Amino acid sequence: MKLKVYVVNAFAESTFGGNPAAVIYLREWLTEALMQQIAAQHNLAETAYIIPQEDDYAIRWFTPEVEVALCGHATLASAHVFYEHLGYKKDKITFHSKSGPLHVSKRNDGKLELDFPADFAAETERLPIFEQGLKVEPLEVYRGKDDYMAVLASQQTVEKLSPDFGILAQLQSRGIIVTAKGDAVDFVSRCFFPQSGIDEDPVTGSAHTVMAPYWADKLGKDKLSAIQLSKRKGYLECEIVGNRVLISGHARTYLEGDIFI
Repeated sequence: MKLKVYVVNAFAESTFGGNPAAVIYLREWLTEALMQQIAAQHNLAETAYIIPQEDDYAIRWFTPEVEVALCGHATLASAHVFYEHLGYKKDKITFHSKSGPLHVSKRNDGKLELDFPADFAAETERLPIFEQGLKVEPLEVYRGKDDYMAVLASQQTVEKLSPDFGILAQLQSRGIIVTAKGDAVDFVSRCFFPQSGIDEDPVTGSAHTVMAPYWADKLGKDKLSAIQLSKRKGYLECEIVGNRVLISGHARTYLEGDIFI
């Protein structure tokens, strides 16, 4: 069996920036075991699998170790593959997922715009494990649908973090988002998911469904700019529209090839 694969850097402003995702378009699902094996072989934060579903498409995402319910950067990468490599012509593409329908639009400025459900996180107790794992004391801690979010004092604090991933892996969540008000943008972040086999994710679209509503409320504005401060860095624009978050960024194809199984 031969499968076509694309590797796309999402939320990237340069060839080696953003978050790489593998995208595989299928006619029908492979077995879960095989999809997990392929994702482990790729060893990228996510591998996205897509099949036709009526007039739209169904999408699933796998890290090297587990399937996840929502992934922003791999959805952006998937839309890029459809527009740039598979001849998709409509202005909007819809992917059906375990988190509901996800819409991606092509903007006039060349960016792609995700339309995701907002995750309005609730403040939770600042347990010792957060300070032990992050090695700094958060100002606030919130619990979203999948992740914890720790709010820190400054962008510099976020930049200098050197977490203990063994401790963070003990959290009963997909992972932990750390965020602070930005110096040159509205907010910055880093995202740690050792539970899913990813100590630090380069750019996490889904995390912005948690951060954008928080910062929109704190800053009193619906349109926000953001940078995820991993080594590769990711650049995002966010907009709150009711109970949805629009998340925009560029995507760049890095690799096109074949998988032989």
